[in-house]
Amino acid sequence: MNLLKKAFQVLLGALLAYSGVGHLTTNRLEFQAQVPSLLQPHADLVVLVSGVVEIALGVGLIVLWKYRVQIGWATAVFFVAVFWGNISQYVNGVDAFGLNSDIARAVRLVFQPLLVVWALWSTGAWRSYHSRGARN
Repeated sequence: MNLLKKAFQVLLGALLAYSGVGHLTTNRLEFQAQVPSLLQPHADLVVLVSGVVEIALGVGLIVLWKYRVQIGWATAVFFVAVFWGNISQYVNGVDAFGLNSDIARAVRLVFQPLLVVWALWSTGAWRSYHSRGARN
């Protein structure tokens, strides 16, 4: 694994851990605003659980090099799972994190798949998947 990928893996881990801490502390209400309508009765629990998951994934990306491929896949799945909240924020026109227009919320939707790519690329998860397929 080259140095650039490692640096991006650590950066992603740090951003996830930082965001996870925000879920549990200073940005809790902002994150609750992004919880889809169906889960709104449990918004605080959703935010707390997703924050803990983000911290775990972030720390894992930083320190668990041996399991980077597995953590890369788990991180990608997490980004896909929380995409529902971003879509809900756009569809329902919910203002949070300075996203106070449909354009701003739509731009965020475009960048969410890039987080999935970042997780798979930086951890070697995508390459591992393709290498395994070539061996079969």
